[in-house]
Amino acid sequence: MPHEHEKGTQEQDDRLKEKMSKIKHALIVMSGKGGVGKTTVAVNLAYALSLAGNTVGILDVDLHGPNIAKMLGVEGKTFKEPQGQAGIEPIEIAKDLTAISIAFTGYAPDQPIIWRGPMKTAIIKQFLSDVNWGDLDYLVIDAPPGTGDEPLSICQFIPDTIGAVIVTTPQDVAVLDARKSVRFAQEMHIPVVGIIENMSGFVCPHCHTEVNIFKKGGGQKAAEELNVPFLGRVPLQPEFVDFGDKGTPFVSFHHGSESAEAFAGIVDKIKIYH
Repeated sequence: MPHEHEKGTQEQDDRLKEKMSKIKHALIVMSGKGGVGKTTVAVNLAYALSLAGNTVGILDVDLHGPNIAKMLGVEGKTFKEPQGQAGIEPIEIAKDLTAISIAFTGYAPDQPIIWRGPMKTAIIKQFLSDVNWGDLDYLVIDAPPGTGDEPLSICQFIPDTIGAVIVTTPQDVAVLDARKSVRFAQEMHIPVVGIIENMSGFVCPHCHTEVNIFKKGGGQKAAEELNVPFLGRVPLQPEFVDFGDKGTPFVSFHHGSESAEAFAGIVDKIKIYH
């Protein structure tokens, strides 16, 4: 892993440009605050895109809370440090889906990452420049909550291919912070692909009645007011949580369910956007 003083060389910049030239679209999944299910959305969005016939990579830059490995069922897997000109091989998750996370470097799940901004910037740049992503239709990037070092670094490193997907829950406090993420993207001159309203209604597993625990419509209203696309609502289902804990993306097994159908609709809108 890089030392804090390493800023990257021209050679690394050239590798980054070459690697990113093979990626058609990059989607940074952001949220204004934690607890809105951002990583769950990122994982299932990546899986849904791959199920729709796309080659997809998922990059975990939530360095202080890297949960991608657990939610994809690949905890304990590691990649080897590149030797010479050889790059890092991403972890294969399924057909047409690969992933990279700081969790794959051998850190124990309960080991905190205690890094300042320059160190985080260096590892993000290494993941973009040294990983052999290959030809991808989509690179889905799971960023930590807020508008700090990690999303800022991503947007500065790959400004030409990146678009922002904002995740919120319906209640006012979450929507307020989601609006900040939209403004961040706009100030960075990054296209806002759209807003996803997560946990938008709870679907009873017995009677399938929907109850609006966190209200409903806040994300859609914010999208309309900010004049950005609304990608859709994803209801909360108990199975969604169970499958995430077991490391199985929900959309891979529950075709036809309310949540899986929601992701299918979101994928369709993203394709139209591009």
